[in-house]
Amino acid sequence: MPSTTVTVGSTVGLHARPAGLIAEAVTKAGVPVTLAAAGGMAVDAGSPLMIMTLGAKHGTEVTVTSDDEAVLGQIADMVAANLDAE
Repeated sequence: MPSTTVTVGSTVGLHARPAGLIAEAVTKAGVPVTLAAAGGMAVDAGSPLMIMTLGAKHGTEVTVTSDDEAVLGQIADMVAANLDAE
């Protein structure tokens, strides 16, 4: 399954707002996507609560995995963006 590793760009990490936006995009895409912090278990990126369990702070490396390359790129870009600034 294709994956890419990106650095969390949101200034306060993947808390409620960024997690909600990412989960909403995954749900709209309709394909499975997982996120995993270094050394951690992969979680369902369609669930904001599961994303928040990663404890990913600003600067944490997160691996995004999905069979759909376009969705993979979209979600990786979201994880790397400062979603608190929008």
